[in-house]
Amino acid sequence: MGLDNQRKFGAIQEVRRGFQDVGYVCSTQIATTLYLAHHLQKPILVEGPAGVGKTELAKAAAAYLDRPLIRLQCYEGLDESKALYEWKYGKQLLYTQILKDKLADLLEGTEGLADALARVHQYDDIFFSERFLAPRPLLLALQEKEGAVLLVDEVDRSDPEFEAFLLEVLSDFQVSVPELGTIHAVSRPYVFLTSNNTREMSEALKRRCLHLYIPFPDARLEREIVRVRAPGVPERLRAQLVGFVQQLRGLDLKKVPSVSETIDWARVLMILNARDLGPDVIRDTLNILLKFEADIEMVEGRLGEMAQKVVR
Repeated sequence: MGLDNQRKFGAIQEVRRGFQDVGYVCSTQIATTLYLAHHLQKPILVEGPAGVGKTELAKAAAAYLDRPLIRLQCYEGLDESKALYEWKYGKQLLYTQILKDKLADLLEGTEGLADALARVHQYDDIFFSERFLAPRPLLLALQEKEGAVLLVDEVDRSDPEFEAFLLEVLSDFQVSVPELGTIHAVSRPYVFLTSNNTREMSEALKRRCLHLYIPFPDARLEREIVRVRAPGVPERLRAQLVGFVQQLRGLDLKKVPSVSETIDWARVLMILNARDLGPDVIRDTLNILLKFEADIEMVEGRLGEMAQKVVR
């Protein structure tokens, strides 16, 4: 991916510092995986609970490498035409009409049917050429001259048939277009696949990728994430809000708060000019962290006890 990117991946700690500079706090494990993925030229399959920063990792990589982020959002029923390429049928029809209107001029001077067909066939290849091709995310990533970061987001939501097709692309970083032949990557993209574990990924896909599981962070790492993503939150308040979120994740909730919700809550507390995390402040903003009324009611019943643990 170029000499400049070789320098950016010169050392694991350099990767860690570089990602923090663009707003993503890496654990040593994450930084090590990013470093190895570059040197081994392998995709990274990122798994973990929703909201722990899987998609943000790919966005940060694009910022760090100063490369475009090309995102393919997966869903049930996704097929090659939506992920790879489509023909511009409207443009092809317009071309057909133009060819039809100019047919008399094209055939002028021909002798016999064979000669006429040979003249028309000169324009056949134009019909299925790159000017009529509409590249989709996978092909766009392969065609990016300076390289790109390709994010295949929520790959577990796609069908197994699409996963099998994806294996072919990730193995050789090339695709076959029947009318044009094989298109090779101009510059191999830096690839992330994310999964929320809604289904098990195949062994074949996992073999082709480096596996990275991102769990919920411990308190120390989450405080650092809040410091970077919500600058200006006082240190005492930062420690209190992270301590409270860590308690919430230990409860039997329908949905525990994610890291992104911790960051949102920190920003809300800043807007409200909160200095301490008292019960009233927590109660008034609990809906930022919890998305189910049953969870809110459970926590409200224990609010005094939980707030006392973090406000000292």
